Order: sequence, then structure tokens, then C-alpha cells
Amino acid sequence: MLAYVYVSALVAELFMNTLNIPFVGRNLGIMMLTKISFCVLLILAAASHRVTAQFSPNYASGRTTMVHLFEWKWDDIATECENFLGPKGYGGVQVSPVNENVVVSSRPWWERYQPMSYLLTTRSGNEEQFANMVKRCNNVGVRIYVDVVFNHMAADHSDARGTGGSTADPSSKSFPAVPYSSTDFHATCAINNYNDANQVRNCELVGLKDLDQSNSWVQERIVEFLNKLINLGVAGFRVDAAKHMWPSDLKNIYSALNNLNTEHGFASGSRPFIFQEVIDLGGEAISKDEYTGFGIVTEFRHSASIGKVFRRSDELRWLVNWGTEWGFLASGSAFIFVDNHDNQRGHGAGGSDILTYKNSKQYKMANAFMLAHPFGIPRVMSSFAFDDTDQGPPTTDGSTIASPTFNADNSCSGGWICEHRWRQIYNMVGFRNIAAGTSLTGWWDNSSNQIAFCRGNKAFVAFNNDYYDLNVTIDTCLPAGTYCDIISGEKSGSACTGKSVVVGSDGRALISIGQNEDDGVLAIHVDSKL
Repeated sequence: MLAYVYVSALVAELFMNTLNIPFVGRNLGIMMLTKISFCVLLILAAASHRVTAQFSPNYASGRTTMVHLFEWKWDDIATECENFLGPKGYGGVQVSPVNENVVVSSRPWWERYQPMSYLLTTRSGNEEQFANMVKRCNNVGVRIYVDVVFNHMAADHSDARGTGGSTADPSSKSFPAVPYSSTDFHATCAINNYNDANQVRNCELVGLKDLDQSNSWVQERIVEFLNKLINLGVAGFRVDAAKHMWPSDLKNIYSALNNLNTEHGFASGSRPFIFQEVIDLGGEAISKDEYTGFGIVTEFRHSASIGKVFRRSDELRWLVNWGTEWGFLASGSAFIFVDNHDNQRGHGAGGSDILTYKNSKQYKMANAFMLAHPFGIPRVMSSFAFDDTDQGPPTTDGSTIASPTFNADNSCSGGWICEHRWRQIYNMVGFRNIAAGTSLTGWWDNSSNQIAFCRGNKAFVAFNNDYYDLNVTIDTCLPAGTYCDIISGEKSGSACTGKSVVVGSDGRALISIGQNEDDGVLAIHVDSKL
């Protein structure tokens, strides 16, 4: 801070010299300009803090990973935070859109992405239930991130009615429950050319009525909506269709948001975490780099690339330089995932390269690698089963969302997949928490599809995606002792429920993964030591 005062005084002195002000009035002038310069610097520093803070997920201490509980009800999420997510070390939950959406007869999942208003009423619950969920999750150290949709409103539907009872006439761009009228939208046009940035950002995505975020009324309604959620205790937002909005408009909206609510355990001055959906695999007019100055960005190349590797289109050995050399954003700007609710259905980006729960072994391996590697800010997907890509979540009556049912092994049933409850995934969330702050060391590979590496002296992981068994004695970077593999089982008292690994005084151990085993991964860490 003293440096700022010194620099400010120099600026003031130079300014006085330039104006050739006599010495008599000089000291007062310098003092006044120094104060002004100092205030400007403080304002700039504060503005910089407000922007950079949007890169922090605001996790409780010791947590590193969020899960997307896609289409879960608010009451069920609250219970899951208390009974499973908190105890297993998850840092947060991305929830489905919370605001009123249009009701579509077959109740497809995508109706949640067609807003009717900013009322907090959906199939997942009402405002009271949402507020209760946020409070209960925050109380056990699990943060809530809302998937927010404000690029557009609902597309044309006859007799359009919302989940909160609101009506609208999308064909005339009339949404009285907000209210929005035709003057709040861009002119009607379709997106036909993704090499035309103006068309992508000003025209309608598959008929969805495209809001004009440069309009002050629209900005105010969006900020009002987001600030209401902040007041209720959310930690941040996943911004849907950010690619379809102008970066300058988004920056204005984010800068107008309140700090997080300290009554929910956030430090004073904490800013909402912003992660923006920008699909960029290259070759289009809009770049993900345009959005990194005011929030982090979904790295779809990570999803497509990790799918290729574990489908054996690329060899595991090439993962040695995983990160920016693969064309990814910088680690601190990259929001990463194996699959998301869009591309697991063939929407979005990645096509047939994307791994999902339907490719169980490779999917678990890809998630294990993502969570073991220090790159990026990861999110785990938690799905419901589907055959039809439009299919909505399990229901009790064709409309009311059904609650997941849980089995003795922590897995789900009743139409829910719950990948976040798979041992191979939730134990790797714990692995990432333990390894946080360490670098990747001790890389080993067999020049093909077997790899291993350490995370400092805290953790070790090995992968076998080859056509033959892995049996090798290598350095684990860990102290001597017997460790429980957290993939095939876990530590239970003084024994392992799965494999055990004996590390010698030199840190080396025999690592074995058979090609036909259910899981092509072995992972140990300091807390899995007997």
C-alpha cells in the first residue's frame, strides 16, 4: 500500500511540473492529486478483486470438487448433502435451473431451459424448499451453484404455461410474469452460421426468444434474479449459453452482482463463482478466450479429449503433457468434466467420443484420471438413466419427479444412475482433496496404454487401458507401509476391503492391474495407509 502512495505522489509531482504550477500552491496540489490518485488505485484494486474473486468456487476448506445432481428435487439434494456429499468430501452441487419454465406435454429434460419467468418454482420444488436446501447444504460445507438461463426465454408453444402457473405468448415475445415485451429481445432471426459472431449472439438458438442483454431493463431483471439467489446463500452460477451473449454485456451483469451472503458462512467480500458455458472446439468465430477475463469457462475440449484417450483412440502415454498443450485453457480458467447433461445425450460437443455411464469401465477410468490430475476445476456428473435423448427424469406419475432410492452399497436405483455414489468416483474425490496443493511427479508409462504418477508425497495412481496385465514395481512416492486401494475397496478399520499395496522403505511397490478387472485403475494415498 505504501508503494501505491509513493507512486501516486510521483504522478502528482509530474502532473504539477507539466502544468508549470508555482511552488506556493504546489504542495497542496500534490496532496490533493495524491489523494485522488490513491483513491483511483484503491478503486482499481477493488475492481480487480471483484473480478478475480469470481474464479474461486468458494468451497469449504479441504474440498475441491462439485457434482451436478441433474434434475434432482431440492428436498432430496438437502438430504444428500447431509447424508452423503458432506461426509464424502464433495465441495458443492450444481443444481438444475431454479426459475419457472414452460411445461411441455412429454416433460422432456430440456423444458427446464425454456424460462417463463424468474419465479423460483419448478418440478424440483418451490422457493421455500430451495432456500431450505441451500441452508442445509451450506451448514455441512457443501456449496450450491445454480444453472442460470438468461440468454433467452421460451420458444413458441401454444397456450404456454409455466411450472409456477404463469402464462406467456412467446410468439409475440410477451412474458408478463417478468415482465418482458418485444422491445427486450433481439430481432427474430435464426442461427445458421457459427462463423458469424453477430448471428450467434443476436439470433435465436433453436427458436428460443433471444434476450437483448445490452438493454438496461433486461440487465436489471437478470441482476435482480441472480442477487435474490445470492441472498438465499448460493455460492455461484453456471451460466447457460454464455457463448450466445456478448462478453461486454456479461461483464456488466457480473460486476453488478452482490457479494456472497456472510450469513451462510462465506467470508466477507466473497464474490459469486462464475463458470460459463462456451462450447469451443475450434474453427468458429467465437473463442472461449473471450470469456476468461471475468469468470472461468467450460472446457469442452477436455471432455472430448479424455473420451478419445480412454476409448483407445489415443494412447494413455500421451497424457504426460495433459493440459494447455492439448489446447485447453489455463488450469485456473478451465472448468472440466468427463461428460455433462448435454453431450452425454449427443448434444453440444464431442459426439461419439464422449464417455458416459453407459461405458462403465472407461468412464470410471476417465473420471479417476480427471480427479487424480491437478489440472482444472472438476465437476462430476450424476445422471438418470435414459434411452431417448429427450427423456426427462424418473417420475411417480409422468410429471412429478421421483426421489432416488439407495442400495446397501451406496448406489442408486429407481431410474437414477448416481455416478457420484460409485465408490470408484467418490473415493477419487477424496483422493483429490488429499492431494490438493501437490504437483504431479514420478510419471511412468510403458510407451503405450499403461501409466502411473504421484501427487507429491500424498498420493499415487496407476491405470491399465492395455490389452494385457499391468505388473510393475515402481516408485509410489509414499512412505513405507501397507495401503488400501481405494478403487477396488477401501480401508475398513485395520483391513482393506479390496486390494492392498505394500510400499517398501524405498517408496517402491508392486502394482498389479489385470486387463480383465472391473476397474482399470489402482489408487492409494496417505489416508488409505493401514
